[in-house]
Amino acid sequence: MAERLSRDLIALRVAAELRRGQVVNLGIGLPTLVANYVSRDRGITLHSENGVLGYGPHASDETQDPDLINARGEHTTLLPGGAVISHNDAFGIVRGGRLDVAVLGALQVSEKGGLANWLVPEKGLGSPGGALDMAAGAKRLIVITEHTNGGAPKILKECTYPLTVAHRVNLIVTDLAVMEVTPEGLVLKEIAPGWLVEAVRELTEATLIVSADLKEMDFGFPKEPPVEKVCSSAAEAVADVFDGAVILMDGFGGLGGMAHYLMLALRDQGAKELTVVGNTVGIARVSAFGAPPSPDLQAIDHSILVETGQIRRAIASFPVSPSPSRPSAFEGAYRRGEVEMELVPQGTLAERLRAGGYGVAAFYTPTGVGTVVAEGKEVREFNGREYLLERAIRGDFAFVRAHKADTLGNLVYRGTSRNFNAVMATAADITIAEVDEIVEPGELDPEAIITPGLFVKRIVQRPPGFSPFQPIVKE
Repeated sequence: MAERLSRDLIALRVAAELRRGQVVNLGIGLPTLVANYVSRDRGITLHSENGVLGYGPHASDETQDPDLINARGEHTTLLPGGAVISHNDAFGIVRGGRLDVAVLGALQVSEKGGLANWLVPEKGLGSPGGALDMAAGAKRLIVITEHTNGGAPKILKECTYPLTVAHRVNLIVTDLAVMEVTPEGLVLKEIAPGWLVEAVRELTEATLIVSADLKEMDFGFPKEPPVEKVCSSAAEAVADVFDGAVILMDGFGGLGGMAHYLMLALRDQGAKELTVVGNTVGIARVSAFGAPPSPDLQAIDHSILVETGQIRRAIASFPVSPSPSRPSAFEGAYRRGEVEMELVPQGTLAERLRAGGYGVAAFYTPTGVGTVVAEGKEVREFNGREYLLERAIRGDFAFVRAHKADTLGNLVYRGTSRNFNAVMATAADITIAEVDEIVEPGELDPEAIITPGLFVKRIVQRPPGFSPFQPIVKE
């Protein structure tokens, strides 16, 4: 009988399944070996549930750092462009749908895509750890395992151990074969060198459908174009914003934290019927924060999109001017019936965005019970107190303002730019960052990175000398 593949060769075969730019979690045991075959130039972010993002192969004894230990208790190497985040944020990435692939080991796998990998019944106690989260949250689930355990099949018709997840496994890679889980059944796609189909079948309880394209295991890596996030201009960055899009835009009282360059580009691009989500909807012009350097200038804020009729609806906490004698452009449009408004308490807005970014559909809060913001919302009692059900907010786009970015999209903020920008960056399908400076991976302090690059699709640098003010157009 032919030899089985070594553990390293199984890991190499799984590494060949990964694609440029993906975010990948590697589980305990055999999956950790995959890190040794993920080269830096492939742009793959290895995700660890303890908050180390962008790690590489296991560190040698000479380079071990006691503060860089991955979720499996192993010393690891933080690659250039890597970041360190909280445990909560690490699992938010999973729940929020940002984890492209999870690679997990197995005690058993079923032909229908069930996985059991954390509890052996006869031992009476298991450790779920993050396995259940990864298995349920990843867009693609790859199982890496030896084909048998002491001669007994591990690829079964049905798992007999308690499940980690049901009907979620996409691909199984063992020391004998590569099998794809399909609606029709378990398809044998590749076979280890020197092995015959019948020999593999004898060691597999599940029914195997032999692919018409069955081949010997392929350990080659695909040729892929690089992922380019840096845009040459704001116009390029916002070119695909469509009519009716939901856009998350930061802004507090004054000019700080707003992506003014992107706002101007969106005005010129012309997308209409937009829903804008933000703390404010254009009060920088009429507030006392950041007076223009000249009476002929006015602040660039959401008002430029109101004046062009591009905003149809706003979800905001502070849409009204602090001065009744100086109403904002949005206030005027609202009174004329040209726009719609949903008022949200500031803390609730922040939490709705956080929930949207981290895969929580809704949550209960005591804020707003018995007020106008409770109208039409479910109220439940917990421990003698009433709570409102608030739904998460997600955007099609987020325009965020940061101080620095590297070319991978990792962001560092300055001052009050962290107010809503960081949470908005996680809650959109396409996050576009407007920054003062773009550097190479490794030039940002991993501990200073607030928004990991996996959330950021595009980066644009403000032109030198750009001003957040523009001339007042007199009629």
